[in-house]
Amino acid sequence: MKFRFLLWMMGLLMGKASRTNPAFQQQLGDKDLVFQLQTLDGKVARHFVVKDQRITSKSGVVPEPAFAIAFKDAGYGFATMQAKNKQLAFMQGIQDKSIQLKGNPALVMWFQGLMKYLKPRKAKPNKA
Repeated sequence: MKFRFLLWMMGLLMGKASRTNPAFQQQLGDKDLVFQLQTLDGKVARHFVVKDQRITSKSGVVPEPAFAIAFKDAGYGFATMQAKNKQLAFMQGIQDKSIQLKGNPALVMWFQGLMKYLKPRKAKPNKA
């Protein structure tokens, strides 16, 4: 359930960033594609549509995504996406086959670059 919620929130955050963040919009450029994040069994899946510098997302799988990242199960997917060192967690998962990539690896790298724009901003301390 946590993984499903995390994917839904990612969709919301990317959708908002695609409407309000010029740097994020620039990363989207002229891309027109669909990608998805899912569990290997496909029980938990969400696909993201990139078109006209906007991102929308829907639950479920699509037949031919530009790329897909499949985690061995929902718990592992949640843990990996929440890891302190996400890059290391992804590399280890790929090496031990707990994460499977399908499609264009260059687009996977592009997607990972997008994630830095979704970090929550730190609240400024109030000066009293």
